[in-house]
Amino acid sequence: MIATIDSFLGQLVGMIWGTPMVVLLCGTGILLTLLLGLPQIKGFKHAIDVVLGKFDDPDDPGEINHFQALTTALSATVGLGNIAGVAIAIKVGGPGATFWMIVVGLIGMSTKFAECSLALMYRKIDPETGHVRGGPMYYIELALGSAWKPLAVFFAVACVCSSFGAANMFQTNQVASILFENFEVPKLLTGLTLSVLVGIVILGGIRRIGQVTGFLVPVMGGLYIFGSIAVIAINIDQLPGLFSLIISEAFNPQAVSGGFIFVLIMGVKRACFSNEAGLGSAPIAHAAVATKEPIREGVVALLEPFIDTVVICTMTALVILISGAWKGEASGVILTAQAFNSAIPGFGTYFVPIAVVLFAYSTLLSWCYYGEQAIEYLFGSKAIVFYKIVFCSLATVGAIWKSDAVLNFSDSMLGLMVIPNLIAVILLFPKLKKASQIYFSKLKNGEFQKQ
Repeated sequence: MIATIDSFLGQLVGMIWGTPMVVLLCGTGILLTLLLGLPQIKGFKHAIDVVLGKFDDPDDPGEINHFQALTTALSATVGLGNIAGVAIAIKVGGPGATFWMIVVGLIGMSTKFAECSLALMYRKIDPETGHVRGGPMYYIELALGSAWKPLAVFFAVACVCSSFGAANMFQTNQVASILFENFEVPKLLTGLTLSVLVGIVILGGIRRIGQVTGFLVPVMGGLYIFGSIAVIAINIDQLPGLFSLIISEAFNPQAVSGGFIFVLIMGVKRACFSNEAGLGSAPIAHAAVATKEPIREGVVALLEPFIDTVVICTMTALVILISGAWKGEASGVILTAQAFNSAIPGFGTYFVPIAVVLFAYSTLLSWCYYGEQAIEYLFGSKAIVFYKIVFCSLATVGAIWKSDAVLNFSDSMLGLMVIPNLIAVILLFPKLKKASQIYFSKLKNGEFQKQ
């Protein structure tokens, strides 16, 4: 019976994250890019200004600032997908998968802009406490009407399930495995430590999470990029030929055994898993930002896929390809570690485990908040404490026990979050477009005062 369930869930996750999902995510991103007038280009510089606090107003309603909202959402996306996921994509799909990861990252910027703008357009703010509730479950119900509430409930349930598996147990399992393999740290100790560290932060709510991620994300992202640049610099003479290889293999039907379509799908899948554009998770974090301008936060959100996929994932890919380690037997985190070691002996042994710990910890923090918001939508605020206890407990369980069935179920729920979210984004597009046009018109005319 157990073997049958495992087999079914394995087939289910393959079906959900198959070609139709790739078409849905990419197709929506392309349409939004064209119909919204290339927001990732016209809004990029403005996004940086907003993150730097040039448009902050202390009187605006919300719980965190624009920078904290960005880092909280990034802490969920910048994770093991940037280290292990990229390695798997290249190992299975070849160098050409890198090209499609970058393309999907650029397209995903428009999707993030759309879904996070909607999260601000339709959110609930408690007038007494200032507590914010937002995300796809709210803009589905509030904007589309009560008749659509079953779709909102479906999203919330899928979000809670996802927060327990891929965003929790898988993260702690990978951390425990690499620390045990490299330094013989007991897996139970790793799990208990992560559970305590997560618990300390999440008890403070989104404000505490925003403060921690506001420090953690720049540090861990900066360290990883610095380490990657160091490896690339040592092999700088290989870079021109490497870019040529990536582009040629992206369109070469013989790049791998599956041909062009297989390479395309591998690149798209890994990018979607990594930056979560279209998933509906990031809008939950961005909904808490202090602002009166929904489109302003949408502009901030479009930076996420750029940082996560176009920058960090590309760095990982270049390190792996320059090293030549991808031609060997290793895969996942081990492959990435070998790639760093090949350029700087011993560097991958210590640097990659540190990166894995930081990336996984940040993912745990943000996804606990996502699940918490979904639980509150489903059962009310009284259920939040119980959810947090279960979440922290499963972090320990994941460190010592890896169940393919649990992870496959979680990955399936992760994919199913896309469907209700993108249905709402598409149906609400006319309102989104109108709000976007008004905002960018005001921005062009200098109607927004800088601080």
